[in-house]
Amino acid sequence: MNLYEQNPYWLMKNGIVAQYPSLDKNINVDIVIMGAGISAALTAWSLRNAGHSVAVVDRRHVGMGSTAASTAFLQYEIDTPLTELSKYVGEQNAVKSYQLCRQSIYDIAHICKTLKPEFDFHLVPSLQHASFKTHLKDLKTEFELRKKHGFKVEWLDNTEVKKIFDFDAPGAIFSEDGGEVDAYLLTHALFNDFKRKGHQVYNNTHIKEIEHIKHGITLHTRNGLQVKAKKLVIACGYESLQYVPQKIADIHSTYALVSEPLPEKYFWHRNSLVWETAIPYMYFRVASDNRILIGGRDDPYHRPHILQSVIAHKTKQLTDAFCKKMPHIPLKADFSWAGAFAVTKDGLPYIGCIPERPNTYFALGFGGNGITFSVIAAEIIRDMILGKKNDNARLFEFNR
Repeated sequence: MNLYEQNPYWLMKNGIVAQYPSLDKNINVDIVIMGAGISAALTAWSLRNAGHSVAVVDRRHVGMGSTAASTAFLQYEIDTPLTELSKYVGEQNAVKSYQLCRQSIYDIAHICKTLKPEFDFHLVPSLQHASFKTHLKDLKTEFELRKKHGFKVEWLDNTEVKKIFDFDAPGAIFSEDGGEVDAYLLTHALFNDFKRKGHQVYNNTHIKEIEHIKHGITLHTRNGLQVKAKKLVIACGYESLQYVPQKIADIHSTYALVSEPLPEKYFWHRNSLVWETAIPYMYFRVASDNRILIGGRDDPYHRPHILQSVIAHKTKQLTDAFCKKMPHIPLKADFSWAGAFAVTKDGLPYIGCIPERPNTYFALGFGGNGITFSVIAAEIIRDMILGKKNDNARLFEFNR
């Protein structure tokens, strides 16, 4: 599967950050992880800290799957509003899911502080605004439910949105809890720290077969090598779907651009993350080097190759929509790309095990909160492997 097309900003900006070898001999470890993106990096780092010997294998280069195309829009709000999620899973479970996502933002902040050197991470607020007046009632209900359960939110009417953010919207929820990070660089920083204690990451290592043996797993590579492990973690993003017998997600296409650098005078209140209630929604934030990142205009399908003309058209749509909202900002697109995007029935990820694959754990952070979901997955899978009870696991299990 092609996980992105064209020029993701993070990959073009950062290039090849570190060198990782391909597997050149048979190895035996406690845990092997398939995939080397942000989900795998967080899981590997957590499992290493728990005292396991861990190896990571990926058929690409580190971080060059979906991670390179991530817009790293860190929110606790998932694509399914809290009011809607409550109808799917019950209010208590929905609130808990939102709380875990909120905590994950601060967990990432803590992880970034513990890395040597300390990794750059920013906490920023977010604003979700009503796209139309007809959306105002539902958004206000959403606000009331979040406020009821202790989320730090404030309601802004149309006058306040205009005064504070300098664009027109019928109303909005302003939330204190949000963040931004370069997911591609963070992946490399986690793996760099991971390797310091003797654990390995292997690029260009294509797994041809997964053999389930009595007390573990044997991975067979395309060039005839073997990786033996007691446990396997599958964290290779949307490509993980081939290892799950039932359909659990639909793959959509999403689009993003990063602008040319702009003077700081053009940025808005506290560099907030901004998104809307329309479906598909547009979102934007301030990225590194004084650039603006804009994403959205999703398509409900994903083709193996997305034509450059399609990306150019979507880039124009996103640019025009942003400039209509913020006409005082002279935005020009500098980088643009398309990526795969998985949608689940309730907007929540799938984490844990399935009977068909013993000794195997899935870290599938599908949806708009892939990075925060990955933090949750790393903690749940670590506890499962350690034999510790994790009450949150039931929220994301396959048979929910």
